[in-house]
Amino acid sequence: STGGKEPRKQLATKAGRKIRSGHRRSQKSHRFRPGTVALREIRKYQKSTELLIRKLPFQRLVREIAQDFKTDLRFQSSAVAALQEAAEAYFVGLFEVTNLSAIHAKRVTIMPRISSSRGGLEVRGLL
Repeated sequence: STGGKEPRKQLATKAGRKIRSGHRRSQKSHRFRPGTVALREIRKYQKSTELLIRKLPFQRLVREIAQDFKTDLRFQSSAVAALQEAAEAYFVGLFEVTNLSAIHAKRVTIMPRISSSRGGLEVRGLL
């Protein structure tokens, strides 16, 4: 004898369960109801403060737009960060107003034509 305990003998029912454990694939995978994950993501992004647009693509866009006005422009990193903060704040406000107008029209889907009519909403003090 090498010492130590010998492994316990399993009951027949437990042994049978182990064999059938590969049978789980036939069950449907868990899916959340439509909209549940969307609402969870909305709450997540409302709590967060980090920027949602990637920094490098935004920086390239800023440089591309600036090229139309003057060539060989240089940007401080803080200037690009400030532009990105302002752009994201603008888009958040735009989507808020667009969502409000969609709800007012008894719809759930936001549409491009509503978001383009933002000027009138600014005058009325909704934004």
